[in-house]
Amino acid sequence: MTSSTETEHHAYRVETIDRVVIRFAGDSGDGMQVTGDRFTNESAIFGNDLSTLPNFPAEIRAPAGTLAGVSAFQVHISDHDILTPGDAPNVLVAMNPAALRANVDDLAVGGTVLVNSDAFDERSLDKAGYSTNPLVDGSLGKFRVYEVPMTTLTLEACKPTGAKVRDAERSKNFFALGLVSWLYQRPVDTTLSWIAQRYGKLPIVVEANTLAFRAGYNFGETAELFESAYEVHAAAHEPGIYTNITGNTALAWGLVAAAQLGKVPLFLGSYPITPASDILHELSKHKNFGVRTLQAEDEIAGIGAALGASFGGALGVTTTSGPGLDLKAETIGLAVSLELPLIIVDIQRGGPSTGLPTKTEQSDLLHAMYGRHGEAPVPVIAASTPSQCFDAAIEAARIALKYRTPVILLSDGYLANGSEPWKLPDVGTLPDISTTFASAPNATADDGTPIFHPYLRDAETLARPWAIPGTAGLEHRIGGLEKADGSGSVSYDPANHERMVRLRAAKVAGIARDIPPIEVDDAAGGAELLVLGWGSTYGAIAAAVRRVRALGHKVARAHLWHVNPFPSNLGSVLASYPRVLIPEVNLGQLAKLVRAEFLVDAASLSKVEGTPFRVGDVEQAIFAQLGVVVADGERASAPVAAHAGEEES
Repeated sequence: MTSSTETEHHAYRVETIDRVVIRFAGDSGDGMQVTGDRFTNESAIFGNDLSTLPNFPAEIRAPAGTLAGVSAFQVHISDHDILTPGDAPNVLVAMNPAALRANVDDLAVGGTVLVNSDAFDERSLDKAGYSTNPLVDGSLGKFRVYEVPMTTLTLEACKPTGAKVRDAERSKNFFALGLVSWLYQRPVDTTLSWIAQRYGKLPIVVEANTLAFRAGYNFGETAELFESAYEVHAAAHEPGIYTNITGNTALAWGLVAAAQLGKVPLFLGSYPITPASDILHELSKHKNFGVRTLQAEDEIAGIGAALGASFGGALGVTTTSGPGLDLKAETIGLAVSLELPLIIVDIQRGGPSTGLPTKTEQSDLLHAMYGRHGEAPVPVIAASTPSQCFDAAIEAARIALKYRTPVILLSDGYLANGSEPWKLPDVGTLPDISTTFASAPNATADDGTPIFHPYLRDAETLARPWAIPGTAGLEHRIGGLEKADGSGSVSYDPANHERMVRLRAAKVAGIARDIPPIEVDDAAGGAELLVLGWGSTYGAIAAAVRRVRALGHKVARAHLWHVNPFPSNLGSVLASYPRVLIPEVNLGQLAKLVRAEFLVDAASLSKVEGTPFRVGDVEQAIFAQLGVVVADGERASAPVAAHAGEEES
């Protein structure tokens, strides 16, 4: 809800609101990702809770001014705990007609449109598919529209720099950032310092961006165009040091931390692929922690190098997205046979084939579970929020090191590129996941000679010993052919093959004893419906459950972190509720697994549009399962003002 608090500030009115969702949109060359990222960081420094949703064009060089080339960045800031980037923006900053047309249908009724009016010429309108100018034909009547000649004002502000017109025009995104920073009373010094640091080697660019930013801020303050400015107070956070972090960065840091906690070197073998490439970029910065990165010539080489590093005593990691996971399948099978620690990070995107490179999807769960020939089970971990990617990486490493197994870690484009505040953990509280290496022979030959058997297993974990090549007396054979139990010699014996298959499966299944039970949020008790999720649906599910409970209905929720094996109590939890709803950004992959494993008639809520669930989508599905009809005015989330949007608190 919007607060009615108002104050006079520098001769203009400032209205206090509790939250706002802003979407910056423009051509892929307009710098919208930079603009949104800077506004997000300003808000993080100010102390707001926040959640972001970048949206990149799928084509690298789509024609300028077309719908295919629109790039957008949505940020939700609040003075209280929020869980999603927001269902509908309250404010749309549109830098050209294509940006307006691609995004205006998502805008909340009564919302604010800030347009760069200079861009609405006949040619640009035609490129965007407009037959008439929406700024004058009345089609935007349900919004508050502010026309600002951003390009003209930017060029005027940048005149003192002597920059060419084309170069000066590139600073218009900073004009827009300055204007919105004034409108929502954001700090400015941090952005000015960032401009100076980011573009320090290009003094004329620093000056142009600085002048444009100040011009935008001053325009908002002096133009008397707006009824008021708005302020979103800082949210209440636990004491500590916070940073705004994306899922890919959190995952990369988690891998670094895991290697330190495991006391092993970290090696990444990877081939660049959207949306996983940022992990390679981030890890390449941390050689001081003993991290080694290899940009391989292809996906197969990347995982081959990572598995080789694991054989050599390192924590081998490879990162990819769906098409790359296809190519890595054979080597994952080899890792299953070798029983060596290996982490395969899959940042899921829309498929099949090349699919939707810049769009999100939970498309690879069944692939992770079964996408190998033969009986080749692997543990599967799924991250749930951008910051939780850090913990997911450590957990994947813990299991890989302890059980000597490849582990697939699932994230997706929504988590990878989205961001949220993250409280830096106390390093002393992180788990000790250190491992051991074989140091001496563990068996005796018929003649009494000490020898090493690479497949003699730990009685509890069924993990085999990890022997670093070159260790005297620990020579052993590796490869994809089936090995004899214990000795590791090549074996074609049918009984031995079945034994090895069952041992590998039992090892993975036994991990269920070593993971926490699934937690159920059902404080009130008596819920008739359990909403079960996995991965990035966490925020939408939790927010929807909040809304439904605010209307007095009882509903429980639970979220899976470990997908293979399932937590040991999942079956009993599912049996405790008459109805189960499983929202997924796929066609019901977890629902299929749950039905098969537990014979539960779980209802599936599916979406495969390349975008995450809106809270309202899940909310409506919950009401449908409960058989509840809710009048429009009865919704707990009903907006009371343009800036209230879809309330999640």
